[in-house]
Order: sequence, then structure tokens, then C-alpha cells
Amino acid sequence: MTAARMMFWGAFWAFLVDQASKYLVVHWMGLSQRLSIDVLPPFLNFRYGENTGINFGLFGGGDEIGRWVLIALPLAICLGLALWAGRDASKGPVVHCSAGLVIGGALGNVVDRLLYGYVLDFLNMSCCGINNPFVFNLADVFIFAGAAGLILFDNSSKKAA
Repeated sequence: MTAARMMFWGAFWAFLVDQASKYLVVHWMGLSQRLSIDVLPPFLNFRYGENTGINFGLFGGGDEIGRWVLIALPLAICLGLALWAGRDASKGPVVHCSAGLVIGGALGNVVDRLLYGYVLDFLNMSCCGINNPFVFNLADVFIFAGAAGLILFDNSSKKAA
């Protein structure tokens, strides 16, 4: 599979799974009305969240300028990442798939901001007596996993040394 295809399919599936999960949990299961659904407490719970900022709600003021900055910036990063990863087919399939995961996750959150004005979050995980107050979504998981894959499997910095 070509580098571009690997990146496309990684982005496609990350985006699709993220948007489908948000629709299923928030709308179909009614989390937006119920606000809380215990799945496997305390390890996994669904808690409704509207994030106008970035991770953990940082920089979330809810103003319109901030919303558009948080739409434009990820789009620019996605474009840059696609150009960077796509220019070198020798980076390998894991790097291209990882870039696709970051792109798909970021686009999933961008679509939320366009549709709702905020990112829909619903996953809450706690463990071992620690009550985690934060919520996230699968797009965040894909972005994190993709970034980890880029860091761990990109050998271009090792070649330069």
C-alpha cells in the first residue's frame, strides 16, 4: 500500500470511528440528557463534556475568535503533517498510519467545533482510588496514539545523526 493510501485510511478510520462513537454515545444513548452513564465503574464511565478549549479545557473561554483559531490551527497542522509524512515513502507504513491517526482525530474534533462550537467529550476513566474529573473522546486517543507512533517509529532523525 502506498504511503498516501496508508495515511488516508488511517485518517479515514480514525475520523469515522470518532464521529460514530460520539453519535452513538452522546445522541443515541442520550448522554447529553443523562449526563452520566456508568459502564464499568470506576474504570470506564461516560460523562458528558463540552470542551471549548484544548486538552483538559485549557484556553477554553468559549469566545468566537478562540473557536476559529482552534479550527484553523489543527487544519494547518494536518496539512503540514500530511505534506511532511507524504513526501517520503521510505518512512514506512507505521509512520504513515500514525500520521493518518493524528489527522483523522484532529479532523474529528474540528468537525465538532464546526457543528456544535465545542468538542464533544464522553470518556472518563478512573482507577485505584483516584477520581479523574476529566473527559476525553476517541479523537484524542487517536491523536495521542498517532503522535506516539510518529515519535517512536520515525527514523529520519536517526538517519541525520
